[in-house]
Amino acid sequence: MNTPPRPLRGSPLSRLRREGGNTSGPAKPVPRCFTNGARFAALAVACALAWVAPVHAERLKELATIQGVRDNPLIGYGLMVGLDGTGDQTMQTPFTTQSLNNMLQQLGITIPQGVNMQLKNVAAVMVTATLPSFARPGQSIDVTVSSMGNAKSLRGGTLLMTPLKGVDGQVYAIAQGNMVVGGAGASANGSKVQINQLSSGRIPAGGVVERTVESAVGDGGTLMVELTRSDYGTAQRAVEAINRQFGPVAEAVDARVIRVHAPESPQDRVGFLARLEGLEVTPTQAVARVVINARTGSVVMNQAVRVGECAVAHGNLSVVINTEPVVSQPEPFSRGRTVESATSQISVNQAGGALQMVRGSASLADVIKGLNALGANPQDLVSILQAMKTAGALRAELEII
Repeated sequence: MNTPPRPLRGSPLSRLRREGGNTSGPAKPVPRCFTNGARFAALAVACALAWVAPVHAERLKELATIQGVRDNPLIGYGLMVGLDGTGDQTMQTPFTTQSLNNMLQQLGITIPQGVNMQLKNVAAVMVTATLPSFARPGQSIDVTVSSMGNAKSLRGGTLLMTPLKGVDGQVYAIAQGNMVVGGAGASANGSKVQINQLSSGRIPAGGVVERTVESAVGDGGTLMVELTRSDYGTAQRAVEAINRQFGPVAEAVDARVIRVHAPESPQDRVGFLARLEGLEVTPTQAVARVVINARTGSVVMNQAVRVGECAVAHGNLSVVINTEPVVSQPEPFSRGRTVESATSQISVNQAGGALQMVRGSASLADVIKGLNALGANPQDLVSILQAMKTAGALRAELEII
C-alpha cells in the first residue's frame, strides 16, 4: 500500500530550487535538517524574492545635508584694467571715473580739479565668489567677474585687488588676478562678429580667504540631518537605516529634519559622519507633479503622474489681418490732393477640434501616448493639462513656473 507523500517534500520548494524554473525531471531532495516550519519560511522568502520589484537605493549624501555645513556667497566691486580699448565709456559711466579717482588718491596721486579723464582701458566690474564650508585663511577660491558698465569686452584684463564681503559686511576674501574669458570677437566699420560672452569671465584661484566662518556641527553631541525634499516616508526610512547601523541614535523631528546623536570627540565625529553619509536609503516615490514653464511652454512630469478617462476637444483659432496702403493720385493740373488710405482684409481660421478619448493610464508611458494622440503642440498642451486638472482627470499637482 502506497503512503501519501510528505508535505513540501517534492513540491513546491523543490521546484523553486531547480535551475531556470524547469518543472521537468526529478526534484532535488530537501535536506533532512529542514523542519516543516523552516520549509514554510524558505518558501515564503523565495516567493517574496520572486515578486518584489527591484528598488534603487541612494546614499544619504545625495538625499540630505548636514545642518551647518553650507556655502556662503561673497560679493565685491572692483576695477578691471589693461583692456585693449574696450573698457567703459567714462562719459556714460561716471562711477568708473569716481572709483578710479578714489583708488589713485589712496595711492597718493591727486587728480587736478576739472580734469575729465577719457579712459578706454578701465572697466567697473562686480566680483562674486562662493566661500565653501570649513574654508581656512590662505585657501584659494575661484571668482567670477562681470562687467557693470558698458565695456565692450573684458578679454585680456587684470582685476585689481578687490575685497569680497559677506552679508554681514565683513571682508572674507581678497580677489585679484588675470581673467579667463571664453569668448572672442572682432568689429570694424559697423560690422561685428562675436562668439560666446565677452563681458564676464572667471579667475581660477583668484581669491584668497582672509576670514573663517565657524560651522558648529555636532556641538553638544547632537547634529541635524536635513532632507533635500520633505517626505515622511523617506525620513522614517533614513531613521531606520541609521539606527540599524549605529544603534538607537536617530529620531525624526519632522518630515525634513532628523536629529542624530554624534560622538563628542571631533575625530570620532568625522568618522561617524563619513559612515553616516555612505548609508544607503531607498526614498519613497515622489508626489505626482506636472511642472509647466509658462514662458517657454516646457512640460515636465514625473513617473507618478496618472490620468483618468476623459474626452478632450482642442482647436486652434487664428485671426489674420492684412493691411495694404491705397494711394489716390489726382489728375494733372486738377488742383487735387494725393490721398492715402488703407484697406484691411480680415480672415478667421479655426482648426477642427474633434473629441479625442484619453484612456485611463497607470504608467507614465501611457500618459505620454494618450497626450500625444491629441496632436497638440507644447503651448496647447499647457491649456489642456490645466483643463484636465480642473475636470479631475489629471491625478497630479500642477505647478506653473
